[in-house]
Amino acid sequence: MSRLGNLGARLYRGEVGYDFIRNRKIWYGVSILITITAIIGVAVGGLRMGIEFQGGAVFTTDTRAKISTAQATEVATEASGHHAIVQELGNGGLRIQITEVDTAKANEIKETLSQELGIPAGEINADLVGPSWGEQIANKAWTGLVVFMILVVIYLAIAFEWRMAVAALIALIHDITITVGVYALVGFEVTPGTVIGLLTILGYSLYDTVVVFDSLKEGQKDITKQTRFTYSEIANRSINSTLVRSINTTVVALLPVAGLLFIGGGVFGAGMLNDISLSLFVGLAAGAYSSIFIATPLVADLKERDPQMKALKKRVLAKRAAAAAKGDFPEDEAPVEPREDAATAGSAIGHPRSPGRTRGKR
Repeated sequence: MSRLGNLGARLYRGEVGYDFIRNRKIWYGVSILITITAIIGVAVGGLRMGIEFQGGAVFTTDTRAKISTAQATEVATEASGHHAIVQELGNGGLRIQITEVDTAKANEIKETLSQELGIPAGEINADLVGPSWGEQIANKAWTGLVVFMILVVIYLAIAFEWRMAVAALIALIHDITITVGVYALVGFEVTPGTVIGLLTILGYSLYDTVVVFDSLKEGQKDITKQTRFTYSEIANRSINSTLVRSINTTVVALLPVAGLLFIGGGVFGAGMLNDISLSLFVGLAAGAYSSIFIATPLVADLKERDPQMKALKKRVLAKRAAAAAKGDFPEDEAPVEPREDAATAGSAIGHPRSPGRTRGKR
């Protein structure tokens, strides 16, 4: 078995693990800092909305222009009075995108481009996008996002419980905020592809979160009938038992997206891939982070306020204190010797396994 596979098995059995719940305040602080940075980025720099949302004109040429893309950008910007985005097409032609341009202005820009690019006006295609169409797209995107959030909360509240629904909703908002903030900070254009990417990453983020929640749901069965673990400890074991699976899923999903973003968009200059690949890359990473460091710790915080969980925690701590006073190891700290019992080997809680009580030196 590989080292990673062996580690995953040990994490699943509860033999090793990191205390995510105990250190949750650190991760809350990190998330708050990142979120504040993202909000400042949006408030100060704003989002660079694409032509589909603002309206404007797109000019394309079928033949190679006599000037470079940088020179074409300068010419188009001066002719329109607005920032122009110029991309070189595979056939050597150019795609010039200018926002906030009406029909009359588009005809003037087309004539100017014909003269400066050295291309007949008949070989320059102009497509106009009205701002009302972009507004409709934006409204539908927001509607889809709100409906998605509502359905997620309802589903999780029914399948699990309301605390998990609230924690998952906060984690999803966290992921969206970070992704939008990155767009504002790096200045990438927001297009319909970006919206598609945002909706896609919410699904990935929710998947990781539900995997941990399912393990937690299994682990908390008859929790009040035992005195070995508190709810937070069971939640922590659930995170550790699914940790390697979450990492593997995220890495496999990130690799092709990274290829689109850094190789396709960066190396080969296919800038049109950036709008969707950046949202996917940032969102997938943020989703994996939030499902581990935000969602489940939030559930533990909310659950520990329940009177039954408070009483359970008192019983567990009292039993451990009594065992320590007698010089016995607490049950959850006993040396680990995995059993051959297949039923106990599949426990999601990951109970330590010992052939019997081990006493310390008196």
